Amino acid sequence: MDKNNRQLTVRGLITGILGLVVITASSMYVALRLGALPWPTVFVTVLSMAVLGRFKDSTLQEINVTHTIMSAGAMVAGGLAFTIPGIWMLNPEAEVNVLSLMIMAVCGALLGTLFSAIYRKTLIEKLKLVYPIGNAAYNTLKTGIKKGKDSLKLFAAMAFSTVFTAVRDVFGWIPSVLKIFGGTATINPIYMWVSPMALSIGSIIDSVSAFLWLGGCLFAYFIFIPVGLKTGLFTDYASADLVRQNLGLGLMIGTGVGVFIKTLLAFVKDKKKSGEKSGISKQTVYLCAFVLAFAAVLMAVGTEMSLGQAVLAVAGVCIATLLSGILTGQSGVNPMEVFGILVLLLSQIVFSSSITVLFLTAGIVAVACGLSGDVMNDLKSGHELNTDPKQQLIGEGIGGVIGAVISVVVLLVMRKSFGAFGTAELPAPQAAAVASMASGLGNSPAMYVGLLIGAIMVIFGFSGATLGLGIYLGPQISVTVGLGTIVTKLIKKFTKVTDNDVNLVSSGLLGGEGISGVVIAIIQMLG
Repeated sequence: MDKNNRQLTVRGLITGILGLVVITASSMYVALRLGALPWPTVFVTVLSMAVLGRFKDSTLQEINVTHTIMSAGAMVAGGLAFTIPGIWMLNPEAEVNVLSLMIMAVCGALLGTLFSAIYRKTLIEKLKLVYPIGNAAYNTLKTGIKKGKDSLKLFAAMAFSTVFTAVRDVFGWIPSVLKIFGGTATINPIYMWVSPMALSIGSIIDSVSAFLWLGGCLFAYFIFIPVGLKTGLFTDYASADLVRQNLGLGLMIGTGVGVFIKTLLAFVKDKKKSGEKSGISKQTVYLCAFVLAFAAVLMAVGTEMSLGQAVLAVAGVCIATLLSGILTGQSGVNPMEVFGILVLLLSQIVFSSSITVLFLTAGIVAVACGLSGDVMNDLKSGHELNTDPKQQLIGEGIGGVIGAVISVVVLLVMRKSFGAFGTAELPAPQAAAVASMASGLGNSPAMYVGLLIGAIMVIFGFSGATLGLGIYLGPQISVTVGLGTIVTKLIKKFTKVTDNDVNLVSSGLLGGEGISGVVIAIIQMLG
C-alpha cells in the first residue's frame, strides 16, 4: 500500500482491537444497567486520533479505519443486551448453550457487515442520507487536525456537552427530563429529554425528516389516542397505546420493504438497459451467496434452530439491516431490538418456534442491525474522507466478530455476578420488551395498516420511517429533536450564522454527550 495513503495498518488494527475490548465491555454493562447505549463513534474517533496522531506518517484514512474497528463491538453488545436476557426473564433457570450464543452473535456480526456493504452505495451515495453520527465523526476528524476558528468552535461545543452530560448524569444537578405538558383525562403528561445530543440531531438531519418525526409524535399523542378514546374506538388508554406502538412499527417496517422493492426494481431495470452488465461482479454475487448460506447452515447445525428457521432469520436480517441503515441515516436512532421483535414474531407465526429459538432469532437480527447502524455511520465519514470502503468493511468485520465473542462472555459473566435480569441491578428494559412480545404482536391490523402506508409513502418519494419513529418512540426524544430543528432554523434566519458553523457546533454537542456517556460507562464498569 502507498505509504502516503495508509488505511488498514497493523498499528491501527492493534489500536482498534485494544480499544474495542474496553468499548464492547462497557457498552454491555451500560446497556444492561441503564437500558441505554450512547453512540461511541465520536469517542473512538477522538481516541484513535490521539493515539495515531502521534505518528508523523499517519493519515486521516488510517484513523478513520481504526475508529471503525474500535466502535464495532459496541452495537453488537447492544444487540445482545437488548434481546437475549429476556430468555432468563421468562425462565430464570433456563439453560442456554454458550456455543449457540457465540454462533448467533458471530453470524449476526458477519451478516451486518455483509448487508452494510450491499446497501452502502444506495444509502450513502444515491440517497445521500445524512447519518448525523457519522457526520459528527467526520467533522471531528477533519477539523481536529487543524488549528483555527473551526477547530475552536467544534471542541468548545464538545467540551460544553461533555461537562453538561457529566453534571446531569453523575451529579444530578441538571434534570434529565422536563415536564412540558401536565396531561389531561385523555393525554398523558408530556416530557422532553434534556440532551445536547438530541438537540444537535435535530439541527443536523434534514428538516422534512425532523418534522415528520415530530409530527408523528404529536399526531399519536394529541390526536390519535385522545380522539380514539373520546369516540369509543379504544376502550382504555392501554389498548390505544398498543395500537399506537404497532402502527409506528408498521410504518417503519413498511418503509424498509418499500425501499427494498424499489431498489430491487431499479437494479433489474439498470441490468436490462445495460444488457448483462449489472455493475456487480459474479465473484461478489458468489461471495454474498456463500456468506448467506454459510450463516444459515451454521445456525442450523450449531444452534437449536432448524434450517427453515435459520433461513427465515437470515432473510429477516436482509430487510431489517436496510431499515436500520435508513433510520440511522435519517435520524441517528437505531431501535435494533424492534427489528428483532418483528422477525421473532414472524418466526413464531411460521414455525411455532420455541422460546430459545425466538430469542436467538431476535438476537441475530438485533446484532446485525446494531452493527449495520455503526458501519453505515463509519462508512459515511469514510465517504467524506475518501477512505477505501473495502478496507473499512474488513476492519468492521474483524471488530464485529471479536466484539461478538467479547459480548457473549461479558453477558454471561454479568448474569453470574448479579444473578438475574429484570432486577434493579440489571433491569435490561429492552430485553423485557422483547420478552413481553414473545407471546404475540398485540394488534396485527394496526401494524399491517402502518406497513401499507409506509410502503406507499416510499412509492411517492417520501420516507415513513421517521414518521413511524415519532409515533413509536414517544415524546421525550421526539420533542427535543424537533426543538433542535426549529431553533436552528430561527438562528439561521435571524443571525449571520452559517451552515458550517451550525454543523460544527452540532457535531461537537453530539460528540460530547457520546464521549461523556462512554467514559461514565467505563468508570461504572470498573467501579
